[in-house]
Amino acid sequence: MQLTINGESRDVDVDPDTPLLWVIREELGLTGTKYGCGIAQCGACTVLVDGYPTRSCQTPAESVTGAEIKTIETVEETETGRRVVEAWVANQVPQCGYCQSGQVLAATALLTETPNPTDEDIEYAMVNLCRCGTYNKIRAAVRDASEA
Repeated sequence: MQLTINGESRDVDVDPDTPLLWVIREELGLTGTKYGCGIAQCGACTVLVDGYPTRSCQTPAESVTGAEIKTIETVEETETGRRVVEAWVANQVPQCGYCQSGQVLAATALLTETPNPTDEDIEYAMVNLCRCGTYNKIRAAVRDASEA
């Protein structure tokens, strides 16, 4: 099957039901996307599929053929992604860092769709779990990125 990941068309020889997460990590070697819970709850595996944050651990590879898939490896190729990463660094968001690729992609999707989000927009969009509890810093970084 053919998938478009980070702007590059990639042929992968996997079962159609293989979770996209495993295709990204194991077949393509892009390890920025993390395995967290395996049940699409935590968001560590978040990637952007046609700009929409998607839990790759429960997304069958076959279901995203023809879609544009973006991983954390290329987030800074867009102005919005660059602003998000800069705000993450400036606010010293990560502690352990495990969930951060999913958090950054969720924030990038939010700010791409809603450049000036309200607090409610941020609360609604930023639902990935952070085991370290850096939610206040995450909100501050999203706010800073929206104002940059």
